[in-house]
Amino acid sequence: MRWQDYIVVDPTICYGKACIKGTHIMVSVILDNHAAGLSPDEILRSYPSLDREAIQAAITYAAELARERVVAIPA
Repeated sequence: MRWQDYIVVDPTICYGKACIKGTHIMVSVILDNHAAGLSPDEILRSYPSLDREAIQAAITYAAELARERVVAIPA
């Protein structure tokens, strides 16, 4: 899976936030729903313009970002 095939960052769309190509659905919205416990099927029902590959691309994109940045976690 190449997340780059599904995700675009364009300053004229969603204020330059990462979103799914051809939509105004931000990656963060998909991840928020996933983190809240929604299944891919539930996310697809809420956002019918998505497909399973787009959801997987969002997760893959987030995983790549997490590898690039260290977030301090309080002890």
